[in-house]
Amino acid sequence: MAWQYWTEAHRQGCWRQVTTPHAGAGAERMMRIRTTASAVSKGTEALVHTGRVPTRIAELMRAPHQLGDFPFPVSYGYLAVGVVDEGPAEWLGTHVFGLLPHHSHHLVTPDDVEPIPEAISDHRALLAGAAETGLNILWQSPPRYGDRVAIIGAGMIGTATALLASHLRLERLEIIDTNPERRALLTGLGLTALAPEDAGDDCDIVIHTSGNESGLARALEITGDDGTVVEASWYGETSPTVALGADFHARRLSIVASQVGQVPAGHRARRTRSQRLRAALSALHDDRFDALITGTSRWQDLPQLMDELSSDTTTAAETLCHVFDYEEGA
Repeated sequence: MAWQYWTEAHRQGCWRQVTTPHAGAGAERMMRIRTTASAVSKGTEALVHTGRVPTRIAELMRAPHQLGDFPFPVSYGYLAVGVVDEGPAEWLGTHVFGLLPHHSHHLVTPDDVEPIPEAISDHRALLAGAAETGLNILWQSPPRYGDRVAIIGAGMIGTATALLASHLRLERLEIIDTNPERRALLTGLGLTALAPEDAGDDCDIVIHTSGNESGLARALEITGDDGTVVEASWYGETSPTVALGADFHARRLSIVASQVGQVPAGHRARRTRSQRLRAALSALHDDRFDALITGTSRWQDLPQLMDELSSDTTTAAETLCHVFDYEEGA
C-alpha cells in the first residue's frame, strides 16, 4: 500500500492509505518515484493547514501536483525527493527532486522532476525549493557590484537568499532578524546577522521575507533614496499595514513583488522554470545549506508536526526546514 497526506479540515491533517501506483508497461514516459524524504515549507503550508488561502487566488496558489481543492480536503506540498524505481531504464535508481506533495509514491514524467547532483544528499536537495525562491528574488531586482543589500527575516527563504547573495560582490550584506539564536546560527555561517535596530541604512535593495508588517516597515526605513524593497513575503488573507506616509514618496522608494510561480520578467524570455530549478540545485553545492535543516522526523509524524509548525510554538520558532524520512514504513 501507499500513503498520501491530506489536510481534511481546519488544522486537521491525516495520512490516507491508497493503492500503490505503478508506472505500467504502456505508459512509456511515466515513472514511479519512491519518496525518501519530504519537507514542510512552513509559511505557505501553515496557511494551507489553517485554511487561509484567499479564494480569489486559489488557482494561482495550486501546487503543481496538488490533489483536491482549497480550502479542504487538499493534498498539498512541493518539497520532495525520492528514487525512481519503475519506468524508463535510463532513469532507474536516479535520485530526483520534485515539486511534489507529501506522498510515499508518485507517478510522474521525466519533465516533472530534476536529477539530484551526486554530491548533494537527499536531505539537502529538499532545500532546492528555497534556493529556487531565493534565486528568483535575486533575479527580481538584481543587486549590482558594490551594492548595499539587507534581507529582513531569517526563515528558510531569507537564509537561503542570503547564502546565495553572499557569493555576489556586494559592499554590504546584512540579514536582519529579531531572534538572537537565529542570528547566532547565521553568524556561524559567515553571514552578518543583526537585530532590526542595528541594521545599516541607505540600502540599495532590501529584501523582505519575514511575513510581518513590522519587518516591512523596517525595510522601508533602511532603504536609501530611490532604492527598492523586494517584497517576498506572502500574507495569505492578512492585510498588513504599509508605511507609505512620511518620506516614502519624497525619497522615491519602490516596492516590488516577488513570487516564485513565475520567472521574473527580466529573465523570463531567456530562462525556463526547469532551468531555474537546475540552477538552484547546483547552488546547493554550498555545504552551509545543511544548517537550514533544523529537525527530522518519521513520515508518520507529519500530521502532529504540521499543526505545531502552524502554531505559536517553540517548534515553529526554531524551525527553518523540517524533514520527514520515508525509508522505514513506507
